[in-house]
Amino acid sequence: MRVSYLLGGLTVLGLTALATWALAMDRGALWQVVRACVADKNLTGSPLPCLQVDLTGGAERGYVVLREPVSRDTILAPTRKVTGVEDPFLYSRDAPNYFEAAWRARSFLTGPNGEPVDRERIALAVNSGVVRTQDQLHIHIGCLRPVPAAAARAVAPQLPLGEWSHVGPLIPHSVFWAMRIRESDLAALQPFALAADQFADRARRLDDIMVAVVPARVDGEEDLLILASYAYAPHAWWPVGSDNLLDASCSAETELPG
Repeated sequence: MRVSYLLGGLTVLGLTALATWALAMDRGALWQVVRACVADKNLTGSPLPCLQVDLTGGAERGYVVLREPVSRDTILAPTRKVTGVEDPFLYSRDAPNYFEAAWRARSFLTGPNGEPVDRERIALAVNSGVVRTQDQLHIHIGCLRPVPAAAARAVAPQLPLGEWSHVGPLIPHSVFWAMRIRESDLAALQPFALAADQFADRARRLDDIMVAVVPARVDGEEDLLILASYAYAPHAWWPVGSDNLLDASCSAETELPG
């Protein structure tokens, strides 16, 4: 009987948190959803209302993958409280590689007809504090929209390996910098630290920075581009967000031009 009450309570907690988040009335709603998923995982073994709960390294190093109820964005969020790109924990030795985990979670993406999504179409993005609506770190996992996809593919061969370069407007009226890395995954990379180092003397605060990762194929190699921008950058008309870069549904329109 006690277990059934607990299960009922968890269900109510999860649904309440999701409803609150959907109404965009609580910047802490995502954190409540994360807590509900962890509690359900510990009690029943189910990740609901999330898609995945990974507690392999404990709750302090774990993460959840879930789908937002309104936008249907697929996101990854830590199972410990991490506010956003400005959180000091992300730059400590104890911080897990959340970007690597998000890259692995791309398997949850499917095309309009349920087909797997090609690696070249997938991108990850973390919003700045200026743009985000939730104060729990979350990495958006989706497909590049046509304009930034074409721009990234055009600029990638021109970028030197391991160096930041100004790449102009991947999105109209935006300002971006990019670093090309000769890696096929993110196991050896820390995009948060790379972007923070790049903008240490430019951005007013760390939470002005947004960070993204997109794949690139150069000379037959599977490279990665670390993209970054910051709010109030000179000549930028507005702060860029994940919605400008990513299509959550991976619809056919996001196919890279051939």
